[in-house]
Amino acid sequence: MLAIHSIVDLRSDTVTQPTDAMREAMCRAPVGDDVMGEDPTVRELEVYTAALFGREAGLFVPSGTMANQAAVRSWCRNGDEALVVSDAHVFYYEAGSAAGLSGVQLNLVPAVDGVFDIADFSSRIRPENDPHFPLTRLFWIENTHNRGGGKIVPLDTIRSLHELGRSRSIPVHIDGARLINAAVATGIPADRWGNACDSLSVCLSKGLGAPVGSVLIGSEPFIARCRRARKALGGGMRQAGIIAAAGLFALRNNIDRLAVDHDRARRFARGVRAISGYRVPETVDTNIVMVDLDDRVPFDAAELQRRLETWGIRLFSVRQRRVRAVFHLSLPDDCVERAVDAFKRAINNE
Repeated sequence: MLAIHSIVDLRSDTVTQPTDAMREAMCRAPVGDDVMGEDPTVRELEVYTAALFGREAGLFVPSGTMANQAAVRSWCRNGDEALVVSDAHVFYYEAGSAAGLSGVQLNLVPAVDGVFDIADFSSRIRPENDPHFPLTRLFWIENTHNRGGGKIVPLDTIRSLHELGRSRSIPVHIDGARLINAAVATGIPADRWGNACDSLSVCLSKGLGAPVGSVLIGSEPFIARCRRARKALGGGMRQAGIIAAAGLFALRNNIDRLAVDHDRARRFARGVRAISGYRVPETVDTNIVMVDLDDRVPFDAAELQRRLETWGIRLFSVRQRRVRAVFHLSLPDDCVERAVDAFKRAINNE
């Protein structure tokens, strides 16, 4: 068996570990009862994150899934419909919670790696005067798009959707779990993304390296509704400043270094693209790389995953012939070279 220190864990950027400096910040954090609005560190995080994205208010929640479900619950009522880009996290990975917890139907809009055509949203808006149909109450996109390989949805596309939403009184929500990756990769400041929608969320526990937490961002009335939804969903926390401090540290210290993850992902993609038997996208936008097995390869992604692990590379098979590699701050400096070498060995079953 390989020693644990020899593992290169590319399964997700959720596996990041808090640094010593982040742990120290957590230990020093002043705390209070957040349900009573008395935790100063949580309040500082909420204000800081909202300002970063150019919005009025923020709400700290334990997870990205809770952020998504609080947003659904705050924009929609039982029996309403949200138009959601295909393969979105809120549809694919959240245990049917929109329907199960809030009675909201999700109608999928075609998208290629998260990038959509405005006309496909427009054509799916339900007529309000026909009782056969649910009411369209929300547009939902994901940026960057997880199952799309970290693809960035262009800011101009989001702005166009926002204009459509305003014309039809339908808000736009961005599941921005990795939106800061998009901001770093494009050089477009976070506040310009924040002002292209009605609400958004950002995850602190992925590439930013905090151990837990997301922040919902929007207007004060929206955040007030989300605060009630958070309580209903079981997300009211007490002395949460201990974990909020990790989020503040991440936002103040770890944003610029996301560019390192993007560079590693691109170098990895170039290396694997040169190996016969794999197909890798020509463009890698951020820190996620999807690798497909060529049709001539006689084994599937699950077998590839198993072979790679024997060489110390951990990742997930996400489709029958596709694996996903995600780069993050807790990887060793030689992670790219080791991963590319393991892919060479795996294809030849060495």
